[in-house]
Amino acid sequence: MHNRMFQETGGRQTGNSQVEKAFIEKSGILQTSTTIPYIVVDNFPKLGLFTALRFLEWVSANPGGVISLPTGKTPEFFIRWTNYLLENWDNSQGVAIREGFGLNTGRKPDLRGLHFIQIDEFYPISHRQHNSFYHYISEYYLRGFGLDKDKAMLINSDEIPLFGRKHFSEVFPEGRIDLSLRYREARSPREEIQQSSIFMIDEWCSDYEQRIRDKGGIGFFLGGIGPDGHIAFNVRGSDEFSTTRLTSTNFETQAVAAGDLGGIEISANRLVITIGLETITYNQDAVAIILAAGEAKAGIVRDSLENEISNLFPASILAKLPRGRFYITQGAASRLSDMENRYFTGGEWTMEKSERAVIGLCRKLERFGHMLLIDELREDPFCHMIPGLDENTVEKVSASIIEKIYRGLKQEENQVFLHTGPHHDDIMLGILPFITKHISTPSNKFRFAVLTSGFTAVTNSFVTGLLADTRELLEQGLIQMVDYPDFFDVGYALKNDKDVYHYLNNVASGNEDERRRGVCHRMVRALVETFGVKNKQELTEVIGQVSEKLLNSYEGEKNPPKIQQLKGMIREFEEELVWAHYGVQVKNVEHLRLGFYTGDIFTEQPELDRDVEPVLNLLREVRPTVLSLTFDPEGSGPDTHYKVLQTIAGALRQWKQEEDLSALRIWGYRNVWYRFGPAEANIIFPVSLNAMAEMNESFSNCYLSQVDASFPSYELNGKFSTLAQKIWVKQLTDVQLLLGKNYFYLNADPRIRASHGLLYLKEMNVDEFLANARELKESMEGLAV
Repeated sequence: MHNRMFQETGGRQTGNSQVEKAFIEKSGILQTSTTIPYIVVDNFPKLGLFTALRFLEWVSANPGGVISLPTGKTPEFFIRWTNYLLENWDNSQGVAIREGFGLNTGRKPDLRGLHFIQIDEFYPISHRQHNSFYHYISEYYLRGFGLDKDKAMLINSDEIPLFGRKHFSEVFPEGRIDLSLRYREARSPREEIQQSSIFMIDEWCSDYEQRIRDKGGIGFFLGGIGPDGHIAFNVRGSDEFSTTRLTSTNFETQAVAAGDLGGIEISANRLVITIGLETITYNQDAVAIILAAGEAKAGIVRDSLENEISNLFPASILAKLPRGRFYITQGAASRLSDMENRYFTGGEWTMEKSERAVIGLCRKLERFGHMLLIDELREDPFCHMIPGLDENTVEKVSASIIEKIYRGLKQEENQVFLHTGPHHDDIMLGILPFITKHISTPSNKFRFAVLTSGFTAVTNSFVTGLLADTRELLEQGLIQMVDYPDFFDVGYALKNDKDVYHYLNNVASGNEDERRRGVCHRMVRALVETFGVKNKQELTEVIGQVSEKLLNSYEGEKNPPKIQQLKGMIREFEEELVWAHYGVQVKNVEHLRLGFYTGDIFTEQPELDRDVEPVLNLLREVRPTVLSLTFDPEGSGPDTHYKVLQTIAGALRQWKQEEDLSALRIWGYRNVWYRFGPAEANIIFPVSLNAMAEMNESFSNCYLSQVDASFPSYELNGKFSTLAQKIWVKQLTDVQLLLGKNYFYLNADPRIRASHGLLYLKEMNVDEFLANARELKESMEGLAV
């Protein structure tokens, strides 16, 4: 690795631009030791500001340059800030921002002279589909930035020539392409057409590559980074000399793309056209920037920056470019060696630092804590900083972790719990075993609140299947409630608890048909409420209309609002089923359906009246003594978790002006998307095999729309409950390395002996929580300067 001062040229890297220098100065990180330079900002909105300023700085110097900009959710704040700066270039706000961050060019840049290169695209996909990258670019860059479409090179699947001038829907009728036809003999007339078409696509890709090179290559490249390190669709294993091509992807990439395409069932069978790694690096004068936000990206950011160029880490290719950079948030930078050094050397020493240092040494040496030698502690770059380091240090650190375990085992009584989650399975996946410990205590009271509708997680095919079953049961006269005289006036809104009880009774009895009938009962209630159905005939007609609409929609297409609501009500029923396992009534499971959650590629920012007020009213009503929430204070991108956290923070700030909240405890949890380390957490709860089985069973029985894992985590092709269990087991392994396995299996406490996983939480008071959450006003406006 090379040690670089940011203000100077180091190795083959050039000096930084004026905008980059301004952000480096504000970050306080003046030196790096990575193969590729990086610059750190506080949060995701500011990452967008930084990127927009650097982009406009480059455009000012290269008004006729060649650019490639990303699609998806990563560029949300880049797009917002670019538009904001262009619209406010000469007024006081725009001038203040430009002067404050080193954008010293006087004249507003004209983007009409730029040449745009589309980075990648699913294939085949119609350019008319709103989830195509072609549509995204047309909407946000060509129209949004005012770029000249005649100067753009786009990937339009409908226009790529195929054999016999056929459309891809004729050649590849199911959207599946067998790339083995490149290398084997065609076995049928259809395969002969497909084989010839694949070769024609390959030729089109070669021509696309040459046209880029004829322009001198890409001058400004901006991209995100995938969980496997992919940039564009150059997945792990891509050749550093790769060019534009039709190719397949890996599971991690397919899992991320599932949200765009309507499920892993589709993304797993869809190929992509992508520019190659050499396409990105062909122009040695190019500015190439990778954006990464949040702790979920910390591992791949470290691997990409701290290794030499490797096909295992495609983004490491930026080391070839003197102006290659990573722009990252503090969370994304958290696992870099540089940042670890800053963590341990900055500020006062704490027990958290001691825990992190000793557990880190155990991992590094793969040795139990009690076997660490004092000389090994003294020689470790971090452990040697522990104040009063001696033979008792490991024992003190172990005692601190054990204290957290017993804090988790503490019996809670006379508490009012309000457990919140952004989506319908977040609470379960985060802290179900911890909740079940307290829920059987009669003096405790419980309310659950899911803040968004969660409809995007329900596939069209799941709904059409459920509607078909509902129609069949209605025809057979097996949903008798529709015959009650007041059902379509008021009856549909009554006896929700009966639906839940009926369903769970038949889980217990193993009667699959009656379970399905219970779900269809709820579907009927949802249809009547959503569509204002007045009689049985209308009900049948609405079922037909909704089914036809969904069957004629492409997967991933944004649904109309009423179908969104219908999908959301399916998820709401699922959540009610989970907590009914423990005797929680439907009335104690709140569905807030906050308005910022719209299903658009960029969800809206939370608003005070629309989003904060319902949460504030719930707090006033419940008056919790313990409030749980997903805790991602930086934000790992423009996600629902982050925006829900800001909404709750806004509500707490207002409630704090009305009430003394000094006794309110906040339990921050993380689940399958983000993780605490054992040093970060201050509550550790032992999870038994029984608790794991209970979670897996209830997940499978209750979250019916999620059992097939159409939108899986990139870490596991399976149910989220299975992934949550794997995480808990891994967390136990980390603590076992410090305490020793015998601490658990020989412990006097049977609750600890029974543990085969650990759950981490962070308890805070209100002030501590609010100090970690950015001001809602800043989050809403995106103007955190």
